[in-house]
Amino acid sequence: MSSGSSDKLTLPEAQEGFLNIVRKLNDSDNFKQLLNWIQWNWLNDGKLKESDTSEEILDSIAADLRSSLPLEAVLPSEIIRAPTFGKNSDCEQQHTVHVDAFLYDDEMVDVLCDEGKIPRSCCLQCGSLNTRPLTFISHSLSRERLLFIFKSMLPPLDGKVVLDVGSRLGAALYGACVYSKASKIVGVEINADFCNIQKKIIEKYNFQDRIEIIEANIAHRPDIILAVDVVIMNNVFEFFVEPEQQISIWKFLRQTTKSGTLLVTVPPLEETFSYLQTGIVLSEWVQELPLYNPDAAGITMSAEEMQELKHYRVI
Repeated sequence: MSSGSSDKLTLPEAQEGFLNIVRKLNDSDNFKQLLNWIQWNWLNDGKLKESDTSEEILDSIAADLRSSLPLEAVLPSEIIRAPTFGKNSDCEQQHTVHVDAFLYDDEMVDVLCDEGKIPRSCCLQCGSLNTRPLTFISHSLSRERLLFIFKSMLPPLDGKVVLDVGSRLGAALYGACVYSKASKIVGVEINADFCNIQKKIIEKYNFQDRIEIIEANIAHRPDIILAVDVVIMNNVFEFFVEPEQQISIWKFLRQTTKSGTLLVTVPPLEETFSYLQTGIVLSEWVQELPLYNPDAAGITMSAEEMQELKHYRVI
């Protein structure tokens, strides 16, 4: 194969390189797996994947939401409670800033901090140099995490039903819509204002044929849990529900989720249950799963970041 003066290949050079790879594969099964990998990562019904279009749609939705929400994306109608135990027990109101990760990526947050719109630290003693960094908390999945969940973590969802518990602004719903072929995507949200916000976005982007918003307490709707294939829970209870209620909801989910259902949780269930005395034995309920496609294109999360969310199959 000709090297040339540039690292870029011509089409004939690329074709020759591909054939060389195929010739070196040791059996037909590996060849089929290679083709499946190319199909999943780069092709869509014979056409190049429109990943850029998917990202542009999510960027546009985020921009629409930013223009209609306060900077912290916290509504007067919601009550946020700082956890009294666990990893986030240091999130006292005076030391915490709510920055929605779906609306603002790291680069945008840096710009907002540089412009003085979001503080980086707070003074512990007025007039002194005794300061501490503020804790940034998000109640939504970032666009980076959405890509990871639907392209690397989960298997193809063609014909499946996806549920996001506590769908809030709808980030997980929009991610499922543009990054998967799930036939139905359900968001259950207890706050009427957030439900209305999601419905406006769904109508504007013509997602009505796939996304449904239900205003409800998930603990009162076992019918929804039983009807879905994938359940997403992103920091869904910790900041909004008292510990006793959290335990009750987890027991409800333990009793209601059917065998084979996939659970995606942030934080991992092991971390949540290390603080909550639910009495649930995880090994008797779920099995942690490996990434379906660890080589998915476009994933930029570090290995450490990937450990902040996990997925499981209900036994």
